Amino acid sequence: MYKVTDLITNGISVVLGSYNRENFIKLTIKSIRNEFAGTDIPYEIIVVDGGSTDGTINWLIHQKDIITIVQHNRGNWNNKPLYRRSWGYFMNLGFRSAKGKYICMLSDDCLVIPGAITEGYNLFRRKNEDGEKIGAIAFYWREWPVFNEYMIHEFFGVINVNHGLYLKSALEEIDYADEMTYQFYSGDVDITYKLVNRGYSIITSENSYVEHFSHTNIKTRKENITMQEQDNNAFLTKWKSLPQLHNVSCSEGYKSIFKNYSDPKNTIRQFYPYVRMYRIGLIVVKIRENVKAYIGDNRSIKLGLNKITGMPDDSMTLWGKILMKLF
Repeated sequence: MYKVTDLITNGISVVLGSYNRENFIKLTIKSIRNEFAGTDIPYEIIVVDGGSTDGTINWLIHQKDIITIVQHNRGNWNNKPLYRRSWGYFMNLGFRSAKGKYICMLSDDCLVIPGAITEGYNLFRRKNEDGEKIGAIAFYWREWPVFNEYMIHEFFGVINVNHGLYLKSALEEIDYADEMTYQFYSGDVDITYKLVNRGYSIITSENSYVEHFSHTNIKTRKENITMQEQDNNAFLTKWKSLPQLHNVSCSEGYKSIFKNYSDPKNTIRQFYPYVRMYRIGLIVVKIRENVKAYIGDNRSIKLGLNKITGMPDDSMTLWGKILMKLF
């Protein structure tokens, strides 16, 4: 644990939101701890939990290096449903509590590939020393096992920070995330727009990579997706005065920038024991390949063995295509 003065001067606050992902968040925390082991970077870990019922909270409160904030965001209390707070409200509990000069935002179902945070941290410091006004640095991340490549997203030309670093003082200046306009989606995009509107630049760390597991909690994911269109429309309404947002939809302004990277540590293997469907999928793929090799491509097409790979995106893994069809 580090002194508050060390964190304020040059430290990092790692902030995660969490809900019912006990097995995954343990791996996420492990990858964060490993990232800082052997460095002299002052850091703290802050987890905002939305009222998990799977054992996550019990585990968190026994981790003495983690600041745990519990904000029951689902279920009932005194026979009445709890009012569900927004993503902005939820994350601001962690952002406002953070003492670090920089805030690293991660998901509770991701793995930090070694060097990701420290590379971004060193880049931020160099840019500060050069006098550049940087508000945030985005990390490349992979939606595993859907994609082979890592990516960052842009919305109408502005880089979005799905995982990455913010300058704490810049977040203070824009009054953190918008808690009122969005329920779940577009809140992170809104942060980058507010930063850019205040003259800050958003850049990428070309040597920072994160693994993110897709479809960790299918039920929660489906509940969140129902809010996507409403939140996207709210974003366009809020920022409609900008010329690039006139008479367009969010899908028209959305862009993924892909990048190839081979992780020498094979960090993603840590997810294997918890992903039964993935392991089954590998067997299915292997059987398909063996059948094709034995009977030939032409006959396999006639038998319909290629239909499952009918999605056109070449960057998508075969098992990713299977997942996309299933969910």
